[in-house]
Amino acid sequence: MKKLLFIALAIALAVTTFAQTASTSRFAWITRTSDDPDRMLPGVDPSRVSGNIVSAGSSTVFPVSELIASMFREDGYTGQITVDSIGSGAGFERFCRTGETDIANASVAIKPEQVAAATTINRTPIAFRFGTDALAVVVSKSNTFATNMTKAELALAFSTAVYWSDIRANWPRREIKRFIPGTDSGTFDYFKEAIFNKNAQPILSARNLQLSEDDHVLVRGVAEDQYAIGFFGFAYYQENAARLNILAIENVAANAANVDNGTYPLARPLFLYSDARIMNDKPQVAAFIAYFLTYVPEALREVGYFPAPALELRRAKQAWLDAVRGRY
Repeated sequence: MKKLLFIALAIALAVTTFAQTASTSRFAWITRTSDDPDRMLPGVDPSRVSGNIVSAGSSTVFPVSELIASMFREDGYTGQITVDSIGSGAGFERFCRTGETDIANASVAIKPEQVAAATTINRTPIAFRFGTDALAVVVSKSNTFATNMTKAELALAFSTAVYWSDIRANWPRREIKRFIPGTDSGTFDYFKEAIFNKNAQPILSARNLQLSEDDHVLVRGVAEDQYAIGFFGFAYYQENAARLNILAIENVAANAANVDNGTYPLARPLFLYSDARIMNDKPQVAAFIAYFLTYVPEALREVGYFPAPALELRRAKQAWLDAVRGRY
């Protein structure tokens, strides 16, 4: 009897040891050296990362994720990484309801009902706040009269005003053409909240309105019409600054200093969302997020966005550590 008990204990110990070794080996891409300036995250060797990664969501986050994905490949990752630009709302739909993705990219915080939906498919969304975007309100280079608007004037410009002169009497009596992100976009949600107190009806009832999830369509629409106005993420303005003018809001310019000091009225946070079970079952996802959080300040500078406050970025890194605790 004692012999059988000893054998059973030995088998249990072997199974546990094997499971722990297998678990650790799946995180074999972790290196001792790291470029993380906060010294919180381990180093990642992308050449030792295997398996596919699927992300989708915000068009605002898209250029950042796409850039870091390309860096990940250049550093040796040979798997397939998908980054779809479909809007924050559609990204949460795929992550929280259908479970099609490993990562949701978002320019708005997740809503309680989206968290609740995720729990039904055994997911608990984890937020990784990594940056800040200044929403850009833009007009054509040929528009020489509109340089600054108040939030009240923006509400008119994107709802009931028919002519520019309806906003200010000394502006032209010419019809306003409006180009805005689609309703699945986090950019739309943010603007709706900031300017219309979460009520979408005024903006969706406006005349001469074109919606698109493709920010390049919006850029082209505004750039080619002297009397057009639109809004989208700051990176798309920077990419097209030769064709567009950006408006100051409440006499505050959209720039890094005013975003950092909190005075620019249309700044909003940027996130990745994932789940601890996904990150442990698919270590390649954990690897990519660790790599992302390490190199995102560099990517943000290149794309044209702004870093998250240092405390928020450290919280994101701690959330990563909590999700994979004990794996290395």
